[in-house]
Amino acid sequence: MSEQANKGTAVVTGASSGIGAVYADRLAGQGYDLVLVARRADRLQELAEKLRYAYDRKVSVISADLSDDDDVRRVEQAISADETVTLLVNNAGLGGQAVVATADADAAERMIKVNVVALTRLTRAALPGLLARNRGGIVNIASVLAFDTSFGGIYSGTKAYVVNFTEALQREVADTEVRVQVVLPGATRTDFWELSGGDIDTLPKEIVMTADDMVDAALVGLALGEAVTVPALADTGKLDTFLGARQAFYGSLHADKPAARYAA
Repeated sequence: MSEQANKGTAVVTGASSGIGAVYADRLAGQGYDLVLVARRADRLQELAEKLRYAYDRKVSVISADLSDDDDVRRVEQAISADETVTLLVNNAGLGGQAVVATADADAAERMIKVNVVALTRLTRAALPGLLARNRGGIVNIASVLAFDTSFGGIYSGTKAYVVNFTEALQREVADTEVRVQVVLPGATRTDFWELSGGDIDTLPKEIVMTADDMVDAALVGLALGEAVTVPALADTGKLDTFLGARQAFYGSLHADKPAARYAA
């Protein structure tokens, strides 16, 4: 194993399949050791063995349910205690619960815990060490549905949180060498859809991306220093226009008196 090639340790959540498993493969190939986090211990162990053999990297696993408070704390402690951590990929996520009125309240809470609470707590666990070492980065996987509620308000709301949280984090680390990226995938062919009770095959094939292509694009975006990476977006000017319009809109939301239409 070449120490020169070692880029530190990448922690990848939701690593047992889909996007997380592809991230694990690509990061091992780039020279990272790995800590893989997911619920399915058997799949984690299988992937870990495969990556150790293929890339000759150190790969450890943590079987954890990130909707469980105790499990989240175990992962937090492992991250904060590991001085080799240079990258955190917050990929774990739950979907479903499209209609609030008929949603299972406990399932909705689990989604919020995984998509929002765990992501926040693990970021908080990793960030002090990254800042102290002044290197590395955090990648938060959001979704294009952060800007579209058609998949349901609960899921969309959690992903909107991820976008806003990450943007604020980018300001916090702006004067350091720590990079923070938010990735907004569109429809991606993984078992996420099946686990969420959906069927990705009902979507037009021309809008469905493979997990391999999505992750490869996101990693190029990270290398380019992109703060926001949308793998399917061909015209980045549209993103600039959107973000600029949003900022201009925000600037019009402050005044010392209510707008005229609210006059008694």
